[in-house]
Amino acid sequence: MSQDETHSAASAATTVANTEPEPIKAIPLRRPGRWIAAAIILIALALFVWGAKTNEAYHWDTYFKYLGDQRIAKGALVTLELTVLAMLIGVVLGVMLAVMRLSPNPVLRSVAWVYLWIFRGTPVYVQLVFWGLFPSLYKTITVGVPFGPSLTHFDVQHWSAPFFFAMIGLGLNEAAYMAEIVRAGINSVGEGQREASVALGMSWSQTMTRTVLPQAMRVIIPPTGNELISMLKTTSLVTAIPLTTDLYGRARDIYSVNFQPIPLLLVAATWYLLITSVLMIGQYYLERYYSRGSSRQLTAKQLRALAAAQVPGSVR
Repeated sequence: MSQDETHSAASAATTVANTEPEPIKAIPLRRPGRWIAAAIILIALALFVWGAKTNEAYHWDTYFKYLGDQRIAKGALVTLELTVLAMLIGVVLGVMLAVMRLSPNPVLRSVAWVYLWIFRGTPVYVQLVFWGLFPSLYKTITVGVPFGPSLTHFDVQHWSAPFFFAMIGLGLNEAAYMAEIVRAGINSVGEGQREASVALGMSWSQTMTRTVLPQAMRVIIPPTGNELISMLKTTSLVTAIPLTTDLYGRARDIYSVNFQPIPLLLVAATWYLLITSVLMIGQYYLERYYSRGSSRQLTAKQLRALAAAQVPGSVR
């Protein structure tokens, strides 16, 4: 290329560069309404906190006195035990009911439907009252051959196990809701996934454990975590049994003596909130674990690996 041609090409490039439009300077849209609303909310919140702090009816000295009380801590432990055991009963029985609802056997489907109809259609407090009155309904429980000899019998009148009845009552009620959650999760997996697994030679158990359930867990885990948190708070209704060794029962026993229900209720609410916060953190990590591959958004680790792969001579 001659010098004149080179000069002409450089001039043309300079002309094109000069004719390119300047980059647009985007100005964020002003939204004064948001800032005004945020300021009003913060002011109202500050006024509420200041009013609660200066209100003597809250008895903050009593609140801090019983916040770390040993009786309250033991009540929180009983509440956790009751929550875990009731949820175990609810999950196991709920899976069985979900399988029965999906069974081609009309008897199994009908029994499962009636169970869900009863336990979802009546308040849990009423159910707990019935479980508290169980010794009045059944004097003895006999185990044996139908219309034949009895093997053993249990004297229900001498049973004094409110924790057991509370666990059974909460677990049976929870099973009705877990059955629908599990059924929805299984139905969310396409039929083609099961057909492909069968075509690969997998058995029914392998298809469920390796194909269906791992995909269904993305649908099952979030509502199950919500049910666990709801179960923790529902344990406060076991006063219908009556059970008084749980968190709310301990707080109620204390304020029935010192006649200061407000600070003791705040103590119980603080413990419930603390335990619920821990459960919500665990639920978050479980959801993130089972949602792997369901989102197209790359993680930070994947983005770093992609950037390293695009750089020539990079070491992985």
